[in-house]
Amino acid sequence: MAVTKIIGAAVKRKEDPRFITGTGQYTDDVRVAGTLHMAILRSPHAHARIRRIDATRARQHPGVVGVFTGQDLKAGGVNPIPVGWLLPDIKIGPHFPLAVDRARYVGDGVAAVVADSAAAAKDAVELVAVDYEPLEPAVDLERAIEAGASQVHDEAPNNVAFVFKVGGGDLDKAFAEAEVVVKQRILNQRLIPNAMEPRAALAQYDVGKGELTLWNTNQNPHIIRLLLALTLGFPEHKLRVVSPDVGGGFGSKIYLYADEVVACFASMKLGRPVKWFEERRENYVATVHGRGHVTDVEAAAKRDGTILGMRVRTLADMGAYLSPFAPLIPTFLYVPMLAGPYTMQAVHGEVLGVYTNTTMVDAYRGAGRPEATYLIERVVDLVAREVGLDPAEVRRRNVIPPFTNHQTPIAYMYDSGNYPESLEKALKLADYDRLRKEQADLRRQGRYIGIGLATYVEVTGAAPAQVAASLGAQAGLIESAIVRVHPTGKVNVYTGSHSHGQGHETTFAQLVAGQLGIPLDDITVVHGDTAAIPWGAGTYGSRSQPVGGAAIYHATERVIDKGKKIAAHLLEASEDDVVFEAPQYKVKGVPDKAVTFQDVALEAYWPRRIPMELEPGLEANAFFNPSNFTFPAGTHVAVVEVDAETGDVAMRSYVAVDDVGRVINPMIVDGQVHGGIAQGAAQALWEEAVYDERGQLVSGSMMDYAVPTAEMLPPFQVGRIEVPTPVNPLGAKGAGETGTIASTAAVANAVIDALAPFGVKHIDMPLKPEKVWRAIRQAQTAGR
Repeated sequence: MAVTKIIGAAVKRKEDPRFITGTGQYTDDVRVAGTLHMAILRSPHAHARIRRIDATRARQHPGVVGVFTGQDLKAGGVNPIPVGWLLPDIKIGPHFPLAVDRARYVGDGVAAVVADSAAAAKDAVELVAVDYEPLEPAVDLERAIEAGASQVHDEAPNNVAFVFKVGGGDLDKAFAEAEVVVKQRILNQRLIPNAMEPRAALAQYDVGKGELTLWNTNQNPHIIRLLLALTLGFPEHKLRVVSPDVGGGFGSKIYLYADEVVACFASMKLGRPVKWFEERRENYVATVHGRGHVTDVEAAAKRDGTILGMRVRTLADMGAYLSPFAPLIPTFLYVPMLAGPYTMQAVHGEVLGVYTNTTMVDAYRGAGRPEATYLIERVVDLVAREVGLDPAEVRRRNVIPPFTNHQTPIAYMYDSGNYPESLEKALKLADYDRLRKEQADLRRQGRYIGIGLATYVEVTGAAPAQVAASLGAQAGLIESAIVRVHPTGKVNVYTGSHSHGQGHETTFAQLVAGQLGIPLDDITVVHGDTAAIPWGAGTYGSRSQPVGGAAIYHATERVIDKGKKIAAHLLEASEDDVVFEAPQYKVKGVPDKAVTFQDVALEAYWPRRIPMELEPGLEANAFFNPSNFTFPAGTHVAVVEVDAETGDVAMRSYVAVDDVGRVINPMIVDGQVHGGIAQGAAQALWEEAVYDERGQLVSGSMMDYAVPTAEMLPPFQVGRIEVPTPVNPLGAKGAGETGTIASTAAVANAVIDALAPFGVKHIDMPLKPEKVWRAIRQAQTAGR
């Protein structure tokens, strides 16, 4: 793809004016005449048998038009929500949209009340009486798989949903040759996504046409439509899913949720539109969580810092049910990435997916790759500490040299990269040598700064579809686009990728503007409506530009090719002699003989000179199925200061150098990186979903769950290198998750580095002041 003035330019986002003026349209802003409102009664128990539900008082409440239970939905033909990624011998506990026999986590839907106002529905849902028989919950991840633990599902003995093992290289040889072996138990705590807009749904069943429309805040309307059709047993061609403006997702809005199915069922039964909107407290218990790993890792290394191999065993929390894509996250997005950006030749990973009586766990920004990166980067620092080398030097000795197509020991072939360059550039931007000198000087004064590195690689743009299907995907991970040119040369771009904050309406318009040579304002990007777009797997896993953008590129090229046929007749030249130099079609060797793209567009719809046999119109569609994943990479450097008296951690500075391939809009990429750093640093220092032994979420609101504010973070210094991928014509690798993947490890490593004088080698996240303070005191006591 050629670089133009518009491609690669820091263009302000086209969609922002409506967002900052409050004129965007989110799901809850959609108004349909006659809309009813729904409230969900949620279980207060983590595990309980449902003996009886009495909705008499609720039905009698003023304004109530319907009450539905799990038995009603089951009798009405509603199926369990499908699992969208299947692994060998997976044990699936059925997930009905409303609990039928047992409630399996605090927040599990038990009944739904539909009324003529939201207030009436909320009041009435409290009148539904449920006779519960509380059961012992399985909450702790490690205890849940022990003999005698309470069973979440009868279908999954010992609460094990799946066992996933994969490895490569001669691990026995690696450990036999090892001069150093480091072992560590590492926790990757559960997180709550906290999208700005909670989930919402508005279902409208057209009785006359037998058609169902769902407006829904989601990241992938076509996948939602497919899953909804399977769950309801409803014909897909009569089902439309519209996802208007979406206020953030971070992975939590990829899935079909129970509440949306219930709203659709209620609309079909009542013959009126039904709206449901999630409150923030509901969001904390009913929307999926992320992460949730307990890992034992063992690494083999040489005294010179060379890492030979690694053995990993992870327990991955699945929560009470398998969310549609939950089995993918701790398996193919985690274990094959355990080799990281390093030359180690032997890696083996085993993952147990474990049911617990807690909220479901699925993708959260980065999804598997932050967990892998955190594990690897902690290991690298542990090796550095053990052999007495600087952490930067250990990375220098282990990173893969510059390459195109590097085969890792586990499955994946990295597309392209220059890991030494990004490492050295990050160290230079951070002024690493000066920082180490400053650190030594401050330690003599009783002050403790820490410098943390994370050298990472991640996997994005899941592909090809055939490979994904062989690994368990139950839907095609391909992308489509339509580029429709109007008679005046204005353009609509229809994409299956769906924005929830990424800036697609700008970057995709830049892409087409660069190819066609037309003004950015002449292009409108349409997304989020299954009635307008043939197919789309949506937006997650940083796939929008590498997959969705590539589909748009191909469709635009087909428009240019069709225009060449038209231009040939206008120029009275052979088609072979016509070239497109945006925005004009020209005759080779006769530069003054040209027509504009707009001239061609008009002729396409108002034929005057083209022959009858040439089909009129100017539009094209394309599907893109990549030949491989893409692999962004880079190095981040975090600097923190720890108060040894209080344990408080303050971030001082942060440097990020990433390779995301070809960049369409650097300002938008910078924004993505900034947001990702904030989320990753928050996991390292503050955020944590905490359950008590009865399965109650004790961090169930923003009063108890520490979402960071801007004043808690330093300015970020962002740099880039650009190694285009050969996988797609754009050379783009994806940029939406890089900051999150690297920053958790970089910040955690910085804190542990600050505590090195005390002998502290590891603390599990989040590194809150009390935890840091206790680690210092315990180390001091042990030292004495």
